[in-house]
Order: sequence, then C-alpha cells, then structure tokens
Amino acid sequence: MTLAGFASVMRGTTHIVRLPVPLPPQDSPSWQSPLRAFAWGVRSVASTVLTLVLFATYLGIGALAHDTHFSLGWVLAGTALVWAGPAQIILISTLGSGATVVQAAIAVTVSAIRLFPMVVSVVPMIRTPRTKRRHLMLVTHFIAVTLWVECFRLLPQVPRERRIAFTHGLGTGLVSVCLVANAIGYSLAANLPQTVCRRSPAADAAGISAFDRAQLSAACRHPGAGTRIGAVSARGQLAHRRRYPDQWRVGRHHRLWRSLVARA
Repeated sequence: MTLAGFASVMRGTTHIVRLPVPLPPQDSPSWQSPLRAFAWGVRSVASTVLTLVLFATYLGIGALAHDTHFSLGWVLAGTALVWAGPAQIILISTLGSGATVVQAAIAVTVSAIRLFPMVVSVVPMIRTPRTKRRHLMLVTHFIAVTLWVECFRLLPQVPRERRIAFTHGLGTGLVSVCLVANAIGYSLAANLPQTVCRRSPAADAAGISAFDRAQLSAACRHPGAGTRIGAVSARGQLAHRRRYPDQWRVGRHHRLWRSLVARA
C-alpha cells in the first residue's frame, strides 16, 4: 500500500477512534467558572489509561469484599472514605481475619504514610496566596498515586485559581469509576456459578488438590451420583497427577507432615 492510500484509509477510520479533547487554553472563558473547571476535571478522567487500571483493581476489591462477607454498602463506603486501593485491601483483609477495628486502623494509617510525600509535592502546585487550609482538605483526601501522576500532567495546563476546583472534579471522577467497579466486582462475585471451586487454605494445607475439591463439591450437590463420580475419579486423578506432578508431590508431603504432627 502506498503512503497516499494509507492516508486515505486512515481518514475514513478517524471516526472510530477519538482522541480525548485537550484542555482549553488558560486564558479561555471556559475557566471563568469554578463549576466549569470542576467539569473539566471530571472529563479528564477519560484521558488517562490509569482509569482502566483503577477500574480493574477495584473490580478485584469488590470481589474480595464479597468473599470476606462484607456488604456492598460497606465496601462502597470504604472506597469513598479510604480511597487508596492498598489501604482498602489491608482494611478488608485485617477485619476479615478477625482483627479489631483499632488494629485495622493502625495498619491502614501506617500504609497511608507513603502518600505524605505526594501530598507535599502536589499542594504547592494548587495553593494561591488566598488559599485556606479548609480548601485543601478534600484535595489532600483525593491525592493517591493516580491523582498524583495526573496532577503533574494536567495542572500546568489549568489556571492556578481554578486548580482546586479542577482537582476536585478529577478526584470525584476517579472515585466514581472505582465505586462503579466495586459494585460490578461485588455483583460478579455474588453471581458466580457454584461449580467454580474456590480455594480453601485448609484444603491446601491438607494437600487436597483442586480436582478432589471439585469432585467433593459435585458429590455434595448430587448425592445420587456418588457411584458414577467414584468410577471416573480414579481416571481423573491419574490424568491430573500426570499433568501436575509437583502439586501432587507437595500435597503428599503436606499429608505426611500432618500425620506426623497428629501422632506427636
């Protein structure tokens, strides 16, 4: 294909892929209103690939909250109030393992210390001589890794007097994406087919393979099919052993260790 032919094809396909609209110039009338600056911040969420990363991450957090028996409202409130993904995973895992609220709060606070240098580096880009501390409270809450990166990319294009409103919009848009991802992940985890075999730490410690757990699950759901399942179990276990020899070797060592401990 010649260069002219390639250019003609690309002109015909530009309506399929649209690049994000750049921010208006700093002297544009679009920055005269704080509400418009807020809207530009929300709109800028669609201009970064990090939004997709956040969406995928919070899908997993929603599923994790469901598997640890937290309610959907609880995980949504955690996303809105805690916001940082690693801190939320720490909060869910510590509370789900039986830790107290104080212990979980200490763990989350320690993990949030890493965000302090980000806040220190972003706040000078936003402040003006007339900015008060209360104007920065919501901004500092929104500052995490994603917002920190996007502030360095986008704030130089925003008039300084509108940067607080713009950051509010950007943070609100990112949190909204995460809330939607939480709800979808929670719903997907709640509606997974029961035939999907979930990992069990106790079964792993006992050396029970995923194949055995699937067979036991099927036998519990269909008691009358026990004979048929037993007939094919030996062939299935042999095939699984040939395909995953390391898993069976580790499982045998686990069973030996558990028998020695029981005898002791």
